[in-house]
Amino acid sequence: LYSKNMILKAKHNFFIYNFFRFYSLISIKLKFHNFKIIGNFEDKKLPLLVISNHSTWWDGFWIMYLNLKLFKRRFYFMMQEEQLKKFWFFNYSGGFSINKKSKSVIESINYSSTILSKPENMLLIFPQGALNSIHNKNIYFQKGIEKIVAKTNNQIQIVFVANFIDYFNYSKPTLFQYIKEFKFEQFNIDIFCNEYQNFYNNCVSEQSKIVV
Repeated sequence: LYSKNMILKAKHNFFIYNFFRFYSLISIKLKFHNFKIIGNFEDKKLPLLVISNHSTWWDGFWIMYLNLKLFKRRFYFMMQEEQLKKFWFFNYSGGFSINKKSKSVIESINYSSTILSKPENMLLIFPQGALNSIHNKNIYFQKGIEKIVAKTNNQIQIVFVANFIDYFNYSKPTLFQYIKEFKFEQFNIDIFCNEYQNFYNNCVSEQSKIVV
């Protein structure tokens, strides 16, 4: 039985999860003019924590596409409980719930650290916690990421991602995904947040210079 003090843990249903993977690949090929990854990723065969901006409905599919092309991990992502109940099929595609107003938030943090204990896993977190305009350049971090990292007793890789789209002279947009590894010895949340903001600002600057 489900309790409001329990989380909805991720499931990877064979049919729904693989449809999610297939849909991510096909829809991006059909609906986008091009897809560009900017930056380097050195796979250290460690559990992967991916931090990304959240500005469109597409974001989860974009990160899944990036995972299939580059990271090649088992895909997990954190979703607001209300949204996960509404879009229940994401629960069967690696999504699990968080409810900041419930005691279950502790379980969500513990569950996240469990996911990050296995090198074959990737956990996606949108630090803003909600959709923000793509024109909003200030990335506000919700609380909790430092607790997840603190509870993870093994080494992990953290990768920053910033997503942008531009049409230029095409009817379909091109997706630009900037990536950068956040390297750390002792995790510090203030440094972490500042580093992502600096990374995002640099990405905005580089994106504005693109001319077709």
